Amino acid sequence: MDGNQEAGIRIDVSLCTGCGLCVGACPFNAIAIEADGTQGKKAVASQSCTLCGVCVTSCKLGAISVDRPEATNLSDKALYSGVWVFAELRQPEGSPGTDDSGAGRLDAVPYAQAATGGAEPAGVSYELLGAARALADSLGVPTSAVAIGSGLQGAAKSLAAYGADNVYIVDRPSLAQYNDELYADALTQLARRFRPEIILIGATTYGRSLAPRVASRLGTGLTADCTSLAIDPETRDLMQTRPAFGGNLMATIICPNHRPQMSTVRPKVMKPIEPDHSRKAKRIKPEISLPERASVSVIGAVRTLTDAVNLSEADIIVSGGRGLGDPKNFEMLEELARLLGGAVGASRAAVDAGWIDYSHQVGQTGKTVGPKIYIACGISGSIQHQAGMSSSDVIIAINKNPDAPIFKLATYGVVGDALQVVPEMIKQLKKGETHASPSG
Repeated sequence: MDGNQEAGIRIDVSLCTGCGLCVGACPFNAIAIEADGTQGKKAVASQSCTLCGVCVTSCKLGAISVDRPEATNLSDKALYSGVWVFAELRQPEGSPGTDDSGAGRLDAVPYAQAATGGAEPAGVSYELLGAARALADSLGVPTSAVAIGSGLQGAAKSLAAYGADNVYIVDRPSLAQYNDELYADALTQLARRFRPEIILIGATTYGRSLAPRVASRLGTGLTADCTSLAIDPETRDLMQTRPAFGGNLMATIICPNHRPQMSTVRPKVMKPIEPDHSRKAKRIKPEISLPERASVSVIGAVRTLTDAVNLSEADIIVSGGRGLGDPKNFEMLEELARLLGGAVGASRAAVDAGWIDYSHQVGQTGKTVGPKIYIACGISGSIQHQAGMSSSDVIIAINKNPDAPIFKLATYGVVGDALQVVPEMIKQLKKGETHASPSG
């Protein structure tokens, strides 16, 4: 039998007195004291147990032990099949529990809207489905999406259109807002029951929190921030490529002895397939056990005040670095971005200096973007920054230093002071607006 199925909490009823210390110590409300017809009251663990081990140290009688998940035996690999995508969702603006006072949504849905006005798949979900579809076709297995949240009927239709053969749905009002504890519980239970061989999760704020929790509970490995995924035709192992050593080289990582194989992938790295809205997916609604009261509750979500155009989804991005010389000069970039219908980005140096909020940071430790046009103003172009914007269709670099690394990547380069070049661009764009107006 698979080690994950055998793993669990063990309570020795001959030692347990039903004192209840473990109940108070459990952060997941996974232990209760129940009457036993012959032994009196005893502790009983539910399926919500995450094997964290807190109850073991709380028990003064040594009645509790935990069997950790074991590595998957090589002979058990055949029991795992299918490629899964955790479909990160977004609640529509104005939904209960959200504060939409910000200028715009950080994670707008670029490809499709849910048909019912309920939760909507984030753009990265469609991108991962495109990658999963290619992997699944190589393996000859189905592609599945896992949707956890509330109001998921429209989301299930969209996921089918973008390549899902199956959609696993966990739809509960208590899951309307993302919660690390509950979402990890749900995804872990589904993975143990249905045994996918691959799970892909977006390397977003939510995904980076969820993926390691699930991997730890499943006793498997996790490769973070992948930029390329492929199948080894001989071993059927997932080859997961990601930047290493500060982006100076690319490492390909495999997980040959554990299942499922898990990867997180940055938004904008993969491409979604062309949607087919006539596609149908099998909807699976499995029964899972979640605690009635989580140790952490989400009381609301406040959207970050940022540009009306979401940085990750913008077609045009105007980014600034330390070469701008002063944080006030970002106002100039904001004006240029507004005229172009784009968004404002920044280098890590500008963010670290406190010139602009982290939500604007582009690079290896910020957001990965792939706009049609990327304008780099006063950015030298470190490897870390290039890792976040190199997939842009057209890159325009403005820098006083002709030897700046950004010029090696740029489609067009302007050797000059951004404080002089950008105002001239704004001036010319405003002239165009005047000529195009009816009264011009």
